[in-house]
Amino acid sequence: MAITESRPVTGRKGVRRAGKGTNETEAAPAPAAPAYGAAGEVTALIVDDHQLFADVMRATLEEAGITVLDVALTSEQGLKRARRERPTLVLVDLGLPDESGLALGRKILEESPETRVVAVTALHDSSAVAEALRLGFQGYVTKATPVRQFLTTISAVLEGQVVVPKTLARRAAGARTQRERQAAFLAGQLTPREKEVLTALSRGANTGDIARELSVSPNTVRTHAQSILIKLQAHSRLEAVAYAIRHGIIRPQASSDGDRPATGGTVSTR
Repeated sequence: MAITESRPVTGRKGVRRAGKGTNETEAAPAPAAPAYGAAGEVTALIVDDHQLFADVMRATLEEAGITVLDVALTSEQGLKRARRERPTLVLVDLGLPDESGLALGRKILEESPETRVVAVTALHDSSAVAEALRLGFQGYVTKATPVRQFLTTISAVLEGQVVVPKTLARRAAGARTQRERQAAFLAGQLTPREKEVLTALSRGANTGDIARELSVSPNTVRTHAQSILIKLQAHSRLEAVAYAIRHGIIRPQASSDGDRPATGGTVSTR
């Protein structure tokens, strides 16, 4: 299966955006894959600690004729392999367990500016898009992206385009939806201590854990948690954490046992 080439929809020259929404693009018949590297070979490195998702990406890229050199599960592994292999393309998850994918991408681009780095993440975060573009990333793909659109994005990146979802590109450029304005207003009501409690909750910490971490009583933690629910208009701690992460009020935090950020089903209610 050849990589599908997408056609720019709108935006500044050299930047390609997905079509209306985040799951649509305009597609044109794909020409032969562009030649990069020795003997025209396109090579890729995947850095993602979600093994199943990484395996799916690998299979998709290999079916499209791209040689996947390796799958790294941490930033440290990814940097070592990028230095050794010098791949054409690096696909980086932003939520790596040992370091931000943005930081890894910056290091790779500093050492190998010709490498094309694409963020592949579950975060629909306009601030992350803006930071990725500032650092020199050539693309930003959410993990909800359909396979065909994913391949269209990769093809465009290999041709030198910069590709981000249209709605996130608008937000990254400063356009804010009414919902975002409301989120900013609600976030502005949180005190620094309440944000600390909210961040701890995102790691899956319970009331006792947070009390020990902040050197306060459990009752104080419960008071802060209740205040957070009221201010964010949430019905549960889980809902408050999900809302805060979705709107960039707090950053996703790894849980104390090293698991993924507690964005669903793992926030303690105690």
